[in-house]
Amino acid sequence: MLSWIERAGNALPHPVVLFTALFAVVAVVSTALALADVSVTVPGTDDTKHITGLLTGEGVRWLVENLVTNFAAFPPIAAVLLMIMAVGVAEKAGLLETAMRATLARAPRAFLPYLVALVACQAHMMSDVAAIVLPPLAAVVFKSAGRHPAAGLIGGFACVTAGYAAGFTIGSLDALYTGITQQAVGVLPASHHVDVNILANYFFTATSSLVLGLLGGFLISRVLEPRLPAYELGDDAPEDDDIRLTPAQRRGLLLSALAVVAYAAVVLALWLPGGAPLRGEGGALVPSPLLSGIVPVLFGAFLLAGTVYGFTVKTLTGSEGVITAMTDSVKNMAGYVVMMFVAAQVIAVFNWSNLGVLLAVKAAALLQSIGLTGFGALVAFVLLVSCLNLVVISGSALWSLIGPVFVPAFMLLGMNPALSQAAFRIGDSATAVITPMNPYVFLLLALLQRYEPEARLGTLISRLAIFVLPFMMAWLAILAIFYGFDLPLGPGVGVGLK
Repeated sequence: MLSWIERAGNALPHPVVLFTALFAVVAVVSTALALADVSVTVPGTDDTKHITGLLTGEGVRWLVENLVTNFAAFPPIAAVLLMIMAVGVAEKAGLLETAMRATLARAPRAFLPYLVALVACQAHMMSDVAAIVLPPLAAVVFKSAGRHPAAGLIGGFACVTAGYAAGFTIGSLDALYTGITQQAVGVLPASHHVDVNILANYFFTATSSLVLGLLGGFLISRVLEPRLPAYELGDDAPEDDDIRLTPAQRRGLLLSALAVVAYAAVVLALWLPGGAPLRGEGGALVPSPLLSGIVPVLFGAFLLAGTVYGFTVKTLTGSEGVITAMTDSVKNMAGYVVMMFVAAQVIAVFNWSNLGVLLAVKAAALLQSIGLTGFGALVAFVLLVSCLNLVVISGSALWSLIGPVFVPAFMLLGMNPALSQAAFRIGDSATAVITPMNPYVFLLLALLQRYEPEARLGTLISRLAIFVLPFMMAWLAILAIFYGFDLPLGPGVGVGLK
């Protein structure tokens, strides 16, 4: 099976090529349906939408006039780049890694697996860097506590990856998901009142990270570690880095924490009092400008914390250092920007041609015809995403591909777009830990061979597989509780459409 996954993944083209091919398919299909005078009526309305073809005179004019606008107005672009700049400063300054060291360094031996798992389930804030930084740190901490370092290494990576979209921290991943979801909402007519903000899944992801942290700790301690071969540190074994913090690092953490607390106090003072400028219409706390504008608020928090820490420990020197850190972080997103340019065109054509409406209505009708109209439909969707995630490892690429169909389809079934996004988070995380298409799996193998020279890919995958089904089932159980009891997924965001 792993060989098949590897071959299938290698056969897939680059996401840019994949989206370009999809654009061509959408252009041809929309034109063929337009010539056949196909139309669709959205259930519950009298609004009939006719399919319009891209390869027509009208379509060519529309594309020429809107190509740049499609890209410039694509919601994920600005939010993701803004978050990446701020998180990049915190990362370049060393704040994120130091915070991890401070969290893990003094953990009691018995609680260490649970703390590693809990921290790992918040690590998407660091983006892909978490898969590089946290596992080796966890190995060092386990070794210093007299536990098997490979358990910390493998367990840390598994919890970072299989719980990647969870967490009570907010980062660029949340901005990315939200932007694509909001764009997919626009596939349906008369959906302008449906707003998906970056905190739309916050209650769900925060709860999930706590549960998955406890579950991950149990799996590391009771399942993974007892099955590892005995480990003895020989004279020729590699030395591990000291994880203790220097006085300068401790001072930097303290000052950056104080700065963020002061910053948060100012933000709350602008939101909580009656008549505050960040309150919503009629003085409402939810919804409000604070929630709809949470990305710039988080940008300020990360930038302030990273700058204060960097100046304190001298990892950033003056404004030039901050600007360089922001610039370097954006440089690393060049491939993402190119991919989003093509994805933006595909989604825009879906919307303009009404092909997205047609597919959404047909998908909703199919789910209804086979009896999947409630939570069962979400479970089927999670399983589909989990399978696709084995070969399409990029979460943004996968969500951009299927979001414009399933978000409106679930909306037609009465589900909030935030619920579709929450379900996608599960499938997009759980199986990423075992696919050979994940490049960090091979990095992990190289790190594992530091402690087990005879370890091979099959050995590693078999140990990582321990986490897949328990994480998926626990996460689905959490989603079922939110769904069954109609609990808010985030501030002011329910599971159903109102």
